[in-house]
Amino acid sequence: MSLVARPPSPLRRGLRPSPLTGATLLVVLSAFGFGLVPLFGRLLAEAGLASPTIAFLRFAFSLAAMLPFMPRLWRPAARAKRRPALLLAGAGVAMGLCWTAYLDALERVSVASAGVVYMTYPLFAVLLARLLLGQRLTARALLAAALVVAGALLALSPASLPAGQLPALLSALPAPLAFALIIVVLTGCTHGLTTLEKMACGMAGATLGLLPLALLEGDLLGLPAVPGVWLLIAGMIATTALLPQLLYTFAAPRVGPSRSAMAGSLELPTMFAVGALAFGESLGAAELGAAALICLSVVVAPAIVAAPRDRDV
Repeated sequence: MSLVARPPSPLRRGLRPSPLTGATLLVVLSAFGFGLVPLFGRLLAEAGLASPTIAFLRFAFSLAAMLPFMPRLWRPAARAKRRPALLLAGAGVAMGLCWTAYLDALERVSVASAGVVYMTYPLFAVLLARLLLGQRLTARALLAAALVVAGALLALSPASLPAGQLPALLSALPAPLAFALIIVVLTGCTHGLTTLEKMACGMAGATLGLLPLALLEGDLLGLPAVPGVWLLIAGMIATTALLPQLLYTFAAPRVGPSRSAMAGSLELPTMFAVGALAFGESLGAAELGAAALICLSVVVAPAIVAAPRDRDV
């Protein structure tokens, strides 16, 4: 009997999923979760909840789960983390407030159209990376931006939109802009924070920014004591926020930005499926063509890197 270990046969190697494949599947699962936002957003709105309240609950309960990972900024040892933590919290405030505009749009337009608008974030990410991080506009960046513009023009053209929906869709544009800001800050301005610390800071900013709005314009103090509503709230938090965010945070660094973008672009087809299956919306050639262009732009868009002056922050 030989004491030398034999390498596994090609057949047995082929039966074992690689870590890269497993991590990619986790990114796909997270994209499905993020794509379910329109389902819970519309159902909760129909149950009588205001957009600020829906957004606040989504971020606040996620923050509660992330509190153990919040950096202790008052400690002298955490001095280097204060600036990136505050930057990320500020971006979180913008994300939370602008997300209410997306929820408002979902009540007035089709899920497919709102999804196309939301997925224009690569265009804003390219522009903000140039303005805030000094990243060069490469050929890939310009191509991704052109694809986003083409997809948006196709989906938002007067010929493909019902009358009166264009203003509602344009009102949702702050949401992808804020999401792009989060991406740029996360990738270029938060060195020194761990992944979970970044999540906690972003959730804290979104929650604090939405609290006054949920109290003044929402119905946070008068939530209906209906079990079905609270089941919807729990489902929204688990399937569209906490679980997919944890999966994405764990898996994306293991597969790299290009594959993460490719797998994450499945969020848009998930939104289309939600609109068609849950709300009976029809999909036309314009929506499908726009979806293809937007998904391609997410794949083409280059990774965002910090400017040389920011890499040691």
